Amino acid sequence: MVEGLFTPLHLVLILVILFFLFGAKKLPDLGKSLGSGIRGFREGMSELHTDATDEPPATEPRVLSAQAPPAAAGDAPVTSDPVDPAGA
Repeated sequence: MVEGLFTPLHLVLILVILFFLFGAKKLPDLGKSLGSGIRGFREGMSELHTDATDEPPATEPRVLSAQAPPAAAGDAPVTSDPVDPAGA
């Protein structure tokens, strides 16, 4: 579908249309501004990439264990099984 999108004939046709729309005097200025915009975008992306790699690695999250607190003397033992309070 996109295979033959930018053949040399298509690019020439686009350049001719741009020439008629903007004129010969403005085309170099448009090219310079487009080039500086792309350059600025690339510099920003490289700064973002270097900033991301300079950060210290994140510490691994601590996993809390599911241990019950120690039982006091005389307390009923704690079990993880559900118990019916009616004893049925």
